[in-house]
Amino acid sequence: MKRTELVENIFRKGSFLCVGLDPDIKKIPQHLLANNGNGEHPVLRFNKAIIDATAPYCVAYKPNLAFYEALGADGFGVLDATVRYIRANYPDQFIIADAKRGDIGNTAAMYARSLYEAMDFDAVTLAPYMGEDSVRPFLEYKDKWAVILALTSNESASDFELVKDLHDVPMYERVLRRSRHWGSAVDTMYVVGATQAEHLAHIREIVPRHFLLVPGVGAQGGSLADVARYGMIDECGLLVNSSRGIIYASSGEDFAEAAAKAAAEMAAEMKALLPVE
Repeated sequence: MKRTELVENIFRKGSFLCVGLDPDIKKIPQHLLANNGNGEHPVLRFNKAIIDATAPYCVAYKPNLAFYEALGADGFGVLDATVRYIRANYPDQFIIADAKRGDIGNTAAMYARSLYEAMDFDAVTLAPYMGEDSVRPFLEYKDKWAVILALTSNESASDFELVKDLHDVPMYERVLRRSRHWGSAVDTMYVVGATQAEHLAHIREIVPRHFLLVPGVGAQGGSLADVARYGMIDECGLLVNSSRGIIYASSGEDFAEAAAKAAAEMAAEMKALLPVE
């Protein structure tokens, strides 16, 4: 998906919400585990219902591959079917593979082929620790995106990402400054956790036009208002992800309706934060 298309979708819908499709078979509503007669995997049934319920309120979906790999061989089929379902029914959605890949060049090329060709994702999250050649293969695909980890929302982010060098520069800043030249603002995003909102203003000084994928709003305690205050640009430049707060809004048979309500509420808050076109 082109950047112009993503920006158009954000302003058309009045939302920059990304819904994380992280289904745990131990947490999905129990009634889905019953045989439904068509042999469809219960996690796929769950995903389809969540997608149908939330599509009017979001512009992106982000399946985390770990939740599918945990299902074994069936999980890859569920993941592929989920992406195909979105493409067939909601083609305006931006689809991110939350895979956090990061390996030497020839292996990275195979990861890129699997996620961009075998499965039609728009973007892949990447760990930049091994340097440019671990990211470069993902930038060779037209209208696809590399989403590079910069400053994450987990508790241990400070173990490495905030450690400063002899010039008092934290590692996340070195990642931003070095990698911003590997691609451009039309094919590279950065992951910046909502729980790190106090750093967003500085991050915007370094990457003023790049999109930021922001997890950590909701269940992890990040503030949407703070993210918008420090991170938003004239083209929005933000995709804010919510997973548990939406897909597990209810554990009952009304789970899809509850997910729609949670997504609609977040989208309404986002609409009020968007700049005037």
